[in-house]
Order: sequence, then structure tokens, then C-alpha cells
Amino acid sequence: MKTYAVKEAFLTLQGEGGQAGRAAVFCRFTGCNLWTGREVDRAKAHCTFCDTDFVGTDGEGGGRFSAEALADHLWALWSAGVAPGARGVPYIVFTGGEPTLQLDGDVIAACKAYGFELAIETNGTRAAPAGVDWICVSPKPGPELAQRTGQELKLVFPQSDPALHPARFAELGFERFFLQPLDGPERAANTAAAVAYCVAHPQWRLSIQTHKVLGIP
Repeated sequence: MKTYAVKEAFLTLQGEGGQAGRAAVFCRFTGCNLWTGREVDRAKAHCTFCDTDFVGTDGEGGGRFSAEALADHLWALWSAGVAPGARGVPYIVFTGGEPTLQLDGDVIAACKAYGFELAIETNGTRAAPAGVDWICVSPKPGPELAQRTGQELKLVFPQSDPALHPARFAELGFERFFLQPLDGPERAANTAAAVAYCVAHPQWRLSIQTHKVLGIP
């Protein structure tokens, strides 16, 4: 039986992008095609600024699941935290690592059977599977984008690689375009630069990692 490796799964609020503030179950798959997740490999990774632990299955709500068992698990997380009879469509955000390495039609069908709306946060180097309702692509250094359409493109800004300048993505087929200030020691300066760019280029909106501000997962 095929199983899926999940680092962690939990109910929280979406912290960034076009769905910010929405209740969501986050399902973080293990593994990525741009970095091993090990600090010893960070310097030679395509994505050197990743701040996410996606190694192993030992996080909150993590483990190995069949497609049906994973859907059951995610529904249980939603049901445990949402008030009985509360209005609103149940929502899952599949993330990683790189979720397209594992997310497939079996998982999508099992989750849809519960009535979930499904989102994916991907680096875009692999096409998102059919059936995902909200595609968020966050381009990283290195490989070309395979996923060039979706509901939002969210670009970490600024980056030194000229291939990751916002102008390179402005004509792609996304409904919304976000700049997200690069976190770290220069966050204040990066935020100011992102604000200035969004003011000068109104196609782009500012995305703030509000979950970090609020101190929630």
C-alpha cells in the first residue's frame, strides 16, 4: 500500500498571501527537490533561506498514512478545532518541503470526499496535480517554473538572482501577485524595499507573515 510521509499537520490560520486569516489545516509533507533540509547542505542548496523543518515524520500530527488515513487524520484535526455547526468551507493547505513530490489524485479524492477545499504552496518546479482549488507558487533560485498559472504567485523579496526579479513573473497567468519580505536580520530593510516596489508597481501586493507576528503555527 502506498503511504505518504507527513512532517506535521495542525489546525491554525493561514498566515500569508491571498487567504491570510482563514482557518486551515496545514499538512506539511516531508522532502523537497531544492534542499535536503539538512544544515550541512544549506550552502549548496537552490533555496538557501528556507526556514522550515520538513525532515522526518516526527512533528505534531506527523506520520506515515495511506491516502484514506491521511484524509481521516486531517478531517479529525479540523473537526476537533472547529465549533460544531460553524459555517465555512473546510480548508487544507498542502505544503512542505515540496508537496508535489507526494500529493496525488488519491489524496485529493480522499480529502474531497470530506468536502475540503484544497490549496497547495509549491516552488512551482513541478506541475500541481489536478483537483487543487488554490495554487500558490513561490519561485526559488534554480530550476525554471513548470507551474506558470494559478491563484497566486508569492515571491520572496528581494533576492540577488536577477532571474527572481518581480518583472520576470509579471506576465504569468496568476490571479494575484504578492511580494513577501525576506525574513532574517535585514527584515526591516527588505520590508521597506517590498513596500516601495508594491507602491510603484500596483500589480503587486504586500504579503506579511502574520503568523510570525501573532506567534501562531
